[in-house]
Amino acid sequence: MTAVPRSTFGVAGAGVIGAGWAVRALGRGLDVVVHDPAPGAERRLRGAVARAWPAVSRLGLHPGADPARLTFATALDEVAARSGFVQEAVPEDLDRKRGVLAAIDAVADADVVIASSTSGLRPTALQDGLRHPGRLVVGHPFNPVYLLPLVEVVPGVQTTAATVACARAVYDDLDMHPLVVRGEIDGFLSDRMLEAVWREMLHLLAEGVATTAELDEAICYGPGLRWAAMGTSLTYHLAGGEGGMRHMLAQFGPALRWPWARFDAPPLTPALTDALIDGTEAQAAGRSFAELEQLRDDALVSVMHALRGSGLGAGQVAARREARTLAAGAPQRWVAGSDVPAPLALYACTVAPDWVDYNRHMTESAYLYAFGWASDAFFRYIGIDEAYRGAGHSYYTVESHLVYHREVGEGEPLRFTTQLLGHDRTRLHLFHTMWHARSGDLLCTNEQVLVHVDTAAGRSAHVPPLPLSALHAIGAMHDTLPRPDRAVMRIGG
Repeated sequence: MTAVPRSTFGVAGAGVIGAGWAVRALGRGLDVVVHDPAPGAERRLRGAVARAWPAVSRLGLHPGADPARLTFATALDEVAARSGFVQEAVPEDLDRKRGVLAAIDAVADADVVIASSTSGLRPTALQDGLRHPGRLVVGHPFNPVYLLPLVEVVPGVQTTAATVACARAVYDDLDMHPLVVRGEIDGFLSDRMLEAVWREMLHLLAEGVATTAELDEAICYGPGLRWAAMGTSLTYHLAGGEGGMRHMLAQFGPALRWPWARFDAPPLTPALTDALIDGTEAQAAGRSFAELEQLRDDALVSVMHALRGSGLGAGQVAARREARTLAAGAPQRWVAGSDVPAPLALYACTVAPDWVDYNRHMTESAYLYAFGWASDAFFRYIGIDEAYRGAGHSYYTVESHLVYHREVGEGEPLRFTTQLLGHDRTRLHLFHTMWHARSGDLLCTNEQVLVHVDTAAGRSAHVPPLPLSALHAIGAMHDTLPRPDRAVMRIGG
């Protein structure tokens, strides 16, 4: 059983979860084959992919990512036969899931892992009757699957260690956070905690203490923001101040015996049902499902982007995804004796929704952000990546000049060229040019001077031999180019 199977990702079921899996795999640059016997399933699936694609694009598409790589199969056997990994995503009915899983198991090669998207059924029950029960594992995602990185990996009694390892590798390759659950338990981990909050919300609503909007505000304006970065345990550790969790438990532990929360859910009476439906419809304020879906996706991408630099929560996954896409999309790293393009074309992107201002034009900070990724692509070309920075060296920008030529709006495609204007043992002089990828119009230029530093010592340091050799080779070629008219800075030779 290989760590990451061949590139076709199979999905059985094209509902909300199945479509989410398809989008996630397409964004990774995989071929995806999906089957769903429901009338109109293909039309709904392709519509869901089209709606989700802008949000996935903002997170960063891998090379080869294309909705055209989606195939809708007319039979489940085709999914089983073509796929290197199959994700079952049919409705939460044990008998129905068993039937679909058995049909996949009967056709798929014996080394193909089959994962169920169940949100609560135990994998041991799903393995019953399979020819190869050891290859069945639960892979429980969270909606929207194409954005949220968490996937709970739950082995059954007969699931092999190789199956768990393969599932973890596949989900990691899909830019997810595979969380292996230590043992079978109804509802797994996340849903059990979420259901406790949901039950308490129903009690408060049934008693008329708060509306659905007020209860949502009680989460999203407070604890929800903390949970995005640290979860519950570390948040409460901080609540204890310098004494940490020990002090927090001493101070607030007795309150756990106070009869605040209820463990049993209240009955869904007609009055409570009406309060739920009327309240959430009022919150929707006439907005369609597609409008709310886009608002949610935009907010999730923004939160994950905001967490990238912190190394906390989903920010870790977003940062890793960006590093992977940049590394995979960049040309092969410089090799001694190889031809060096003049100028280099190492980075391209589109203008994201959060890059524009009230005039719907790209903001100054977004230009700097995009040029920063162009510099990152250049660094990777000369051998400076996460491992290099982890070893204690990096380039820091000490001067940057932007010259704007034409405005550009949301969703428009950009490409960048980079010219090396000069370098020495510690300094680097780059000139980036931003172009409109369709029209070819010049949009903006960015001139940068950077200093190579020893990050631990906090001072400038000589560039090691390998990147320095790459800079010498690039410089020899780029010295043949005309110096850009807008270039104003110089560094020593």
